[in-house]
Amino acid sequence: MLFFPTEIIKKKRNKQELSHAEISFFINAYVRGEIPDYQMSALLMAIYLNGMNHEETLALTDIMLRSGVVLDFSHLPQFKVDKHSTGGVGDKTSLILGPIVASCGIAVPMISGRGLGHTGGTLDKLESIPGFNTQLSLEEFKKALAEDLIGFIGQTTEICPADKKIYALRDVTSTVESLPLICASIMSKKLS
Repeated sequence: MLFFPTEIIKKKRNKQELSHAEISFFINAYVRGEIPDYQMSALLMAIYLNGMNHEETLALTDIMLRSGVVLDFSHLPQFKVDKHSTGGVGDKTSLILGPIVASCGIAVPMISGRGLGHTGGTLDKLESIPGFNTQLSLEEFKKALAEDLIGFIGQTTEICPADKKIYALRDVTSTVESLPLICASIMSKKLS
């Protein structure tokens, strides 16, 4: 089926439901660089203003999750957990809770985010520590988990590249507070 970005934007602008195929086309074309930022910005604003229903949000999450590598930690015998922070300037829960949980023998592969708006995200806070590296390769991330049961990494060109691109665009287009976009961003990172 042939899709046109402007028709998808118009459909969401007009409060109509997008199909899984339409969302998949748009997100994957955006990740490949075939759809420019200004058209993605228009779709983000249409979603911000008109929302997404459960099926659309689920489709968006799945497509963002599968836009890159989905990591497999089955080689680690212990339980694996991650947590998501609601953020904020004073929020440091991830910085404290992650190491505590790892010290109890539970693996903590944390795929965290950057700050949106004026707040600093978990990765931003960690990078304020001289010498702390959050730009790990996938192999370094896996090694950290195997050795220390904890690792912090963000979206990359390999892990959730759709979220990486959309996350940055949401910040500059004032579409941060959209619940479907928030849910898809959080869950695609955590599930990857």
